[in-house]
Amino acid sequence: MDTTNFWDVLLWSFWFFIWIAALMVWFRCLIDMFGDHTLSGWAKAGWVILLVFVPWLGALIYLIARGRSMADRQMKALAEQQAAQQEYIKQAAGTSASPAAQIADARALLDSGAINQTEFDSLKAKALA
Repeated sequence: MDTTNFWDVLLWSFWFFIWIAALMVWFRCLIDMFGDHTLSGWAKAGWVILLVFVPWLGALIYLIARGRSMADRQMKALAEQQAAQQEYIKQAAGTSASPAAQIADARALLDSGAINQTEFDSLKAKALA
Protein backbone atom coordinates (compact mmCIF):
# COMPACT_ATOMS: atom_id res chain seq x y z
CA MET A 1 0.00 0.00 0.00
CA ASP A 2 1.39 3.37 -1.06
CA THR A 3 0.98 5.99 1.63
CA THR A 4 1.82 9.63 1.31
CA ASN A 5 4.38 10.68 3.82
CA PHE A 6 4.32 13.89 5.83
CA TRP A 7 6.92 15.69 3.67
CA ASP A 8 4.98 15.04 0.47
CA VAL A 9 1.85 16.54 2.04
CA LEU A 10 3.84 19.49 3.35
CA LEU A 11 5.42 20.11 -0.07
CA TRP A 12 2.05 19.81 -1.81
CA SER A 13 0.53 22.27 0.70
CA PHE A 14 3.38 24.72 0.10
CA TRP A 15 2.93 24.65 -3.68
CA PHE A 16 -0.84 24.96 -3.30
CA PHE A 17 -0.35 28.04 -1.12
CA ILE A 18 2.04 29.56 -3.69
CA TRP A 19 -0.46 28.85 -6.48
CA ILE A 20 -3.35 30.51 -4.59
CA ALA A 21 -1.19 33.54 -3.69
CA ALA A 22 -0.11 33.93 -7.31
CA LEU A 23 -3.73 33.75 -8.47
CA MET A 24 -4.68 36.47 -5.98
CA VAL A 25 -1.88 38.71 -7.27
CA TRP A 26 -2.89 38.05 -10.88
CA PHE A 27 -6.55 38.89 -10.25
CA ARG A 28 -5.58 41.98 -8.24
CA CYS A 29 -3.53 43.21 -11.21
CA LEU A 30 -6.48 42.66 -13.56
CA ILE A 31 -8.92 44.42 -11.24
CA ASP A 32 -6.56 47.36 -10.78
CA MET A 33 -5.90 47.64 -14.51
CA PHE A 34 -9.59 47.75 -15.45
CA GLY A 35 -10.34 50.15 -12.57
CA ASP A 36 -7.66 52.63 -13.68
CA HIS A 37 -9.33 55.30 -15.77
CA THR A 38 -6.03 56.92 -16.74
CA LEU A 39 -4.95 53.97 -18.90
CA SER A 40 -5.93 54.09 -22.54
CA GLY A 41 -7.70 51.21 -24.22
CA TRP A 42 -4.52 50.24 -26.06
CA ALA A 43 -2.53 50.17 -22.84
CA LYS A 44 -5.17 47.98 -21.21
CA ALA A 45 -5.13 45.67 -24.23
CA GLY A 46 -1.36 45.37 -23.99
CA TRP A 47 -1.47 44.57 -20.28
CA VAL A 48 -4.25 42.01 -20.86
CA ILE A 49 -2.19 40.27 -23.55
CA LEU A 50 0.82 40.18 -21.24
CA LEU A 51 -1.20 39.02 -18.23
CA VAL A 52 -3.06 36.32 -20.16
CA PHE A 53 -0.22 34.84 -22.21
CA VAL A 54 2.56 35.13 -19.61
CA PRO A 55 0.49 35.44 -16.40
CA TRP A 56 3.08 35.24 -13.64
CA LEU A 57 5.78 37.21 -15.44
CA GLY A 58 3.13 39.72 -16.56
CA ALA A 59 1.88 40.15 -12.99
CA LEU A 60 5.44 40.64 -11.75
CA ILE A 61 6.11 43.28 -14.43
CA TYR A 62 2.77 44.96 -13.64
CA LEU A 63 3.61 45.12 -9.93
CA ILE A 64 7.04 46.58 -10.64
CA ALA A 65 5.78 49.12 -13.18
CA ARG A 66 2.52 50.15 -11.51
CA GLY A 67 2.76 48.97 -7.90
CA ARG A 68 2.98 52.41 -6.29
CA SER A 69 0.11 53.80 -8.32
CA MET A 70 -1.93 50.68 -7.44
CA ALA A 71 -1.66 51.58 -3.77
CA ASP A 72 -2.49 55.23 -4.46
CA ARG A 73 -5.60 54.27 -6.45
CA GLN A 74 -6.70 51.87 -3.73
CA MET A 75 -6.27 54.49 -1.00
CA LYS A 76 -8.15 57.08 -3.08
CA ALA A 77 -11.02 54.66 -3.71
CA LEU A 78 -11.15 53.80 0.00
CA ALA A 79 -11.26 57.50 0.96
CA GLU A 80 -14.05 58.15 -1.55
CA GLN A 81 -16.00 55.18 -0.24
CA GLN A 82 -15.63 56.35 3.36
CA ALA A 83 -16.68 59.89 2.45
CA ALA A 84 -19.74 58.58 0.61
CA GLN A 85 -20.60 56.39 3.59
CA GLN A 86 -20.27 59.31 6.01
CA GLU A 87 -22.45 61.48 3.78
CA TYR A 88 -25.07 58.74 3.59
CA ILE A 89 -25.04 58.34 7.37
CA LYS A 90 -25.47 62.10 7.82
CA GLN A 91 -28.29 62.15 5.30
CA ALA A 92 -30.02 59.13 6.83
CA ALA A 93 -29.67 60.55 10.34
CA GLY A 94 -31.03 63.90 9.23
CA THR A 95 -28.04 65.86 10.49
CA SER A 96 -27.06 67.32 7.14
CA ALA A 97 -29.09 70.49 7.75
CA SER A 98 -27.47 73.39 9.55
CA PRO A 99 -28.55 74.16 13.14
CA ALA A 100 -30.35 77.28 11.91
CA ALA A 101 -32.34 75.20 9.41
CA GLN A 102 -33.20 72.64 12.09
CA ILE A 103 -34.41 75.39 14.43
CA ALA A 104 -36.44 76.97 11.60
CA ASP A 105 -38.05 73.59 10.88
CA ALA A 106 -38.83 73.16 14.57
CA ARG A 107 -40.28 76.71 14.70
CA ALA A 108 -42.53 75.86 11.73
CA LEU A 109 -43.74 72.76 13.56
CA LEU A 110 -44.39 74.84 16.69
CA ASP A 111 -46.28 77.48 14.70
CA SER A 112 -48.41 74.84 13.01
CA GLY A 113 -49.26 73.30 16.38
CA ALA A 114 -47.64 69.93 15.62
CA ILE A 115 -45.36 70.25 18.68
CA ASN A 116 -45.56 72.18 21.93
CA GLN A 117 -43.08 74.67 23.41
CA THR A 118 -41.29 72.02 25.49
CA GLU A 119 -40.67 69.88 22.41
CA PHE A 120 -39.51 72.95 20.49
CA ASP A 121 -37.03 73.81 23.24
CA SER A 122 -35.76 70.23 23.21
CA LEU A 123 -35.28 70.28 19.41
CA LYS A 124 -33.58 73.68 19.61
CA ALA A 125 -31.17 72.46 22.30
CA LYS A 126 -30.43 69.35 20.25
CA ALA A 127 -29.72 71.45 17.14
CA LEU A 128 -27.39 73.76 19.04
CA ALA A 129 -25.49 70.88 20.68
